[in-house]
Amino acid sequence: MSEATAVPTHCPYCALQCGMSLRATGAPELPAEVVERTDFPVNRGALCGKGRTAPAVLSSRVRLTGPLVRSPDSGALVPASWEEALAAVADGLSRTRADHGPDAVGVFGGGGLTNEKAYTLGKFARLVLGTSQIDYNGRFCMSSAAAAHGRAFGLDRGLPFPLEDVPRTGCVILVGSNLAETMPPALRYLTELRENGGKLIVVDPRRTRTAEQADLHLAPRPGTDLALALGLLHLVVAEGRVDEEFVAARTTGWAEARAGAMAHWPEQVERLTGVPLPQLREAVALFCDAATGMVLTARGPEQQSKGTDTVGAWINLCLATGRAGRPLSGYGCLTGQGNGQGGREHGQKADQLPGYRKLDDPAARAHVAGVWGVDPGTLPGPGRSAYEFLDALGGDVRALLLMGSNPVVSAPRAAHVEERLRSLDFLAVADVVLSETAALADVVLPVTQWAEETGTMTNLEGRVLLRRRALTPPAGVRSDLEVLHALAGLLGWEKGFPAEPEEVFEELRRASAGGPADYSGISYRRIEEEQGVFWPCPETGPADSPADGPGGGGHPGTPRLFLDRFATPDGRARFVPVVHRPAAEETDAEYPVVLTTGRVVSQYQSGAQTRRVDELNAAAPGPFVELHPRVAERLGVAEGERVAVVSRRGRAVAPARITTAIRPDTVFMPFHWAGEGRANTLVNPALDPVSRMPEFKVCAVRLEPLSPGDTR
Repeated sequence: MSEATAVPTHCPYCALQCGMSLRATGAPELPAEVVERTDFPVNRGALCGKGRTAPAVLSSRVRLTGPLVRSPDSGALVPASWEEALAAVADGLSRTRADHGPDAVGVFGGGGLTNEKAYTLGKFARLVLGTSQIDYNGRFCMSSAAAAHGRAFGLDRGLPFPLEDVPRTGCVILVGSNLAETMPPALRYLTELRENGGKLIVVDPRRTRTAEQADLHLAPRPGTDLALALGLLHLVVAEGRVDEEFVAARTTGWAEARAGAMAHWPEQVERLTGVPLPQLREAVALFCDAATGMVLTARGPEQQSKGTDTVGAWINLCLATGRAGRPLSGYGCLTGQGNGQGGREHGQKADQLPGYRKLDDPAARAHVAGVWGVDPGTLPGPGRSAYEFLDALGGDVRALLLMGSNPVVSAPRAAHVEERLRSLDFLAVADVVLSETAALADVVLPVTQWAEETGTMTNLEGRVLLRRRALTPPAGVRSDLEVLHALAGLLGWEKGFPAEPEEVFEELRRASAGGPADYSGISYRRIEEEQGVFWPCPETGPADSPADGPGGGGHPGTPRLFLDRFATPDGRARFVPVVHRPAAEETDAEYPVVLTTGRVVSQYQSGAQTRRVDELNAAAPGPFVELHPRVAERLGVAEGERVAVVSRRGRAVAPARITTAIRPDTVFMPFHWAGEGRANTLVNPALDPVSRMPEFKVCAVRLEPLSPGDTR
């Protein structure tokens, strides 16, 4: 085929959703190849190694190509027909529901599912199964930032401005993000920022490749980001740098927030964080001397048992300095998963209905129930958050349908979660590969991948995008929408669960209309013509009419939020008073070192897909423990020697990687691998009281050197 036949689409991995095109090759081992697509504004043709090699997972060598059912005789997963597999799932769910009630059946989704899938999965749980027990792995992604966004601004969208604004601001404080490895094509925005004369401050306990680009690197002890933000705000007040006019005109609650910050004097913050006072003063000067500024956070400050308050403290810094609700200024969250934004807006989260409506809001229930044609009273109430849900498996929740997630590797206290999954009466998993979680299932349903299906995603900017089907899937594979359509029919719902993505999206538009995340003015046609449409985008005329969109009389979408008013009842942003508190688990004599976790450039999330790509495995073949030379010397450990990392929840073993780029009181492990190097075996499931985010980034551990022959 010629290059002209390549189909425009988007990368299947992170929330940048980089534009690419796919060209079919006809070869079963590599069915497609990536063609550069320079017209998409987010990545302008650039791709990381994961994006370039994404077609490798389409190979029949690594993917599932037919259903599997666990044999009652051998206990092994064996091939089955689709009719047998779907009947087994319907029977497992319906029997559990009949014997133990609707809440004994659970549904667990993922932040990589398209908007159409997330919407249908939530609808399936609440209508077909009648269960409140649904949540998704996005709870482990940016739920703390979402909660803080909602408290301060009345609306949660990862970035309230497009990425193109970042290089044009005066100063960026990047907190807990290693863009150079997690979103490599986005690093150019920070490079361009500095080329334009702007300043970059990076907050990270490790001197990462991103931190090396910074004008100033602050390396706080993990778990002290809240104290750091409060200390900076204290200095802003003490040095007379508060934008009093902005605070008076566009905010409320400043007096209480100011009092909280003033209780954290800089010398105290220096002791808590380990960041020297001169660096604190330099950070304030760089941020406040610039005419405009942004604070961008990622999982570092968010994946903590005080993540919501920590993000709130950084938002308070933006508000006090007038860096919010103005052009080229504001607070934003760098979403992680591919559809981490859209995935939580349309109903697979425990407490939400489509359009980012609250499940316990009577008006929201009435609106969505009207679209679905049911009595609002039949909709179940809010369920458990993700970790609480997984912890209940085998107890209150006895059967589970899981789509697009691998909690055996990705969940906190992972060994315990694996035990809970094994204790279920029935487990069905829909996935593209036989992940560690799918390997535990009673039924495994092989589903289509990003290149084989059409659907929308919402990237970290709030830009709704369209992935177009570029390849015909293998004969033994069905889409998630087809799976839910078939299961709904077997369970008595012959209508209401279409398998055609655009038909689902049209219903999603109606269900979201008038909600905070209003997609009603967005259509597949508009997305294609405009390179994506930013929500909120209410419908202002006949759907998809010639007048619909910026060229006619329709709503243009909202690339930049809050410029005129915030999304609160009075239009003012809310300062939320916060104070520093320690991590849920501090170090002590038995566990004297802090463990923090994260990602590496050549693997993604639980690694279920990237660990099947030879090129990526060659670059990042397995887990490791990053530790400071002083720690290595104390342990008597050399580079590459195996080290056991032990917490109160378990033990992981991996080779040592010795570097001065990490604090001496901290060790780092990437979380992409299963087996003995599974980092999430160690982490603390302590939850943020607001967002219910587990504390992935901070737990107390001890290190034990292992001899070469030690197989423990």
